[in-house]
Amino acid sequence: MRRVHAENHLIDRIGWLRAAVLGANDGLVSTASLIVGVAASSAVSGEILVAGTAGLVAGAMSMAAGEYVSVSSQSDTERADLARERRELEQDPASEREELAGIYVSRGLDRDLALRVADQLMAKDALGAHARDELGISEFTTARPIQAALTSAATFSAGAAMPLGVAAVSPTNLVVYSVSAASLVFLALLGALGAKVGGAGIPRATARVAFWGALAMAVTAGIGHLVGKAV
Repeated sequence: MRRVHAENHLIDRIGWLRAAVLGANDGLVSTASLIVGVAASSAVSGEILVAGTAGLVAGAMSMAAGEYVSVSSQSDTERADLARERRELEQDPASEREELAGIYVSRGLDRDLALRVADQLMAKDALGAHARDELGISEFTTARPIQAALTSAATFSAGAAMPLGVAAVSPTNLVVYSVSAASLVFLALLGALGAKVGGAGIPRATARVAFWGALAMAVTAGIGHLVGKAV
């Protein structure tokens, strides 16, 4: 008996991977930068922790709302495209058959074979065939607003909790250095994890995330120091 070979493709993860990586990275960088900036202004420990906690809560809510609105807009567009395609299939199936066959011809099939493939696919699920091959909509890439919102909020909170935890246990005069160093380590690990899960090159992804995180913290530390002196 022939065994069916099961395959797990990285594209299966794209729906949640983007929101997860973006959320954790944003939570870590923004909260660490906020803490470093406030600490550099010569604030006391309590003020630093209040600012970091406020940044965590506000950032998580903002990420959730932003992702929900953005992905909902994508979902609305997908539904509108599918509704229009459904109407076209009902009103002019012959033209839709030709359109689908033309797609397969452009991919390398001869016309007769392309027409047979279009006929067979449309006989089984005409809308599904056009959604995949004409519109590029599939079960793996379709928009999921609630999933994206919850994932972003949770991962932002997880990322933000890392520098906040370091700030909570560090002496006030060392918060800038300890949070900066720990955050760079966390960012490197996050970059490596995201690259591994997504099948990308680990060194490049790690360096990219660490560089932009270090730049963000350096800028906010400088601004915090200047504001602290001015005030």
